[in-house]
Amino acid sequence: MIYKKLLLPAILLVLAWALWASADFMEIAAGVALFMFGMFCLEEGFKAFTGGTLEAILRRSTDRLWKSLAFGGISTTLMQSSTLVSLVTISFVSAEMITLAAGIGIIMGANIGTTTGAWLIAGLGLRINIAAYAMPMLVFGVVLLMQKSKGLKAGGYLLLGAGFLFFGIHYMKEGFEAFQGSFDLSVYALSGLWGVLVFTLIGMLITVVMQSSHATLLIIITALSTGQVSYENALALAIGANLGSAITTALGGLAANLGGRRLAIAHVVFNVITAAVAVTFILPIGTLVDVIASWIGIGAEDYLLKLALFHTLFNMLGVVLLAPFVKPLESLLQRYVQQKKQASEQPLYLYPEALETNQTAVTAVRKEVEHLFENAYGLLAHGLSLKRQTIDSEEPLSEAVKYTRRIFPIDVEDLYEEKIKSLHSEIVAFIGEAQTRELNQAATEEFYRLRQASRDIVEAVKGMKHLHSNLEKHGLSSNPAIRERYDAIRLQLAKLLRELRQLLSNQDREFISLSLDALKISVEKSSRQLIDELDEMIRHRRIVASIATSIMNDENYATEIAKNLIDAIQFLTSSSVDSSEQLALDDKEISALAQKPD
Repeated sequence: MIYKKLLLPAILLVLAWALWASADFMEIAAGVALFMFGMFCLEEGFKAFTGGTLEAILRRSTDRLWKSLAFGGISTTLMQSSTLVSLVTISFVSAEMITLAAGIGIIMGANIGTTTGAWLIAGLGLRINIAAYAMPMLVFGVVLLMQKSKGLKAGGYLLLGAGFLFFGIHYMKEGFEAFQGSFDLSVYALSGLWGVLVFTLIGMLITVVMQSSHATLLIIITALSTGQVSYENALALAIGANLGSAITTALGGLAANLGGRRLAIAHVVFNVITAAVAVTFILPIGTLVDVIASWIGIGAEDYLLKLALFHTLFNMLGVVLLAPFVKPLESLLQRYVQQKKQASEQPLYLYPEALETNQTAVTAVRKEVEHLFENAYGLLAHGLSLKRQTIDSEEPLSEAVKYTRRIFPIDVEDLYEEKIKSLHSEIVAFIGEAQTRELNQAATEEFYRLRQASRDIVEAVKGMKHLHSNLEKHGLSSNPAIRERYDAIRLQLAKLLRELRQLLSNQDREFISLSLDALKISVEKSSRQLIDELDEMIRHRRIVASIATSIMNDENYATEIAKNLIDAIQFLTSSSVDSSEQLALDDKEISALAQKPD
């Protein structure tokens, strides 16, 4: 732990010494810093457009592998940030809004899209004075950034990003040209397989440190343009940059949920295999580059464009080789990469990447609340001394309740702490974190509803803690009248759990709304009927008043459990703009209908 704390100060000290010792290195470092800051600004600008447009396109563009590949390539080309594309993709895979196979396709396409950056730098960045174009971009970018409109601010970020990218390329070029006069890195060039392996490793390490394959490619191309590295070593560095980008994704995937980790592993597998093929066949691929370069008019000595062509070719080769195995890879990852068992329940969908957009954040919370309901469903079923399979089946619940021979000896308090409370706390904390971001009105309202649903589920389980205590005492009473009352309570809640589980998988919002109203009326009627029956039993001295009081209390717990569960499902299955909510009955209407005879 202490080494991790000392690592950053040590790096900063070494960097400070290097900047002080060499003005040329300072210019190169400034170029890299400006380039990376430009990429950050571009990401911030494009994030403003991920509030609906990107998500809608993403869902429509991933039902076929070729669509996923095209989306990954085009979006990375436009954004010049495979990092942002990867984050959004991990968010959607983790929230189960797209399949793992679709996510793999996007990542593969993003690798091809990344190669366009090399073409831009080699074809334009080092051949024209792009610093002259950067100045007006920065001026207009700052003006737009100061506006209140979200769209104009996003445009400002995009202009600032492009401007700083251009400045970064300019200063890198100037720095390497000056550096060449005082120190020649080309004397360290290595040939043969040893050179390929060493420079592949160097390229990988640079990318891991800088967390950007685009920045690594900038360094490679500018160093090649000034003769600081040989063409052969530059090819190996480009392979290493690809390998390093997979490692950065893998590090990010560690913080994601199960789907995100699977996608990160797939990215590593793809890039490692692609790098292995490129290293093994670097000479044949180099020969192919020469042939294609002559066809499209790239000069034999134009090593910058030939490097960009090599970078594109070996990434496309990786896609061609692995595209047929996307589905098998998806199956293997789903089979062997599983959730680790934890002492307490862990969230399945709440992870930092989900906060990247409003839609993925809302979807992640919604799925986590459904996960919470599943946990509560099992706990409540056992609290009623019924198995989940029994409630899920078509078996008559009245039979299962009637022939119960024992009350399950479960510790509701411990299960509540382990399965419910910890998960509810994570949901509340995640919503709190999401609300520190820039949320639209729809997302704010959805979070309110989902927090209410989560709270209702928790309250339902709290009610079971009290109910189960008396079920253990009186649930199997030798007095038939007492046994009948507790069987009626158990049957009412078991039927409710079955119907709610079925409604949760239904897609017809209007049907769900009407069904929930019917359930509310049924719960209200059952409560009134049970109280009336108790009054009659007390009058006829079938049960003593003290036991009747306990049954009344337990009936009240059961009614509150039922109401909380119905409210939770109502919040979960409707949205803030759902017209079906207008059909829902209010409490007065439900009470009035419950008093009417069937």
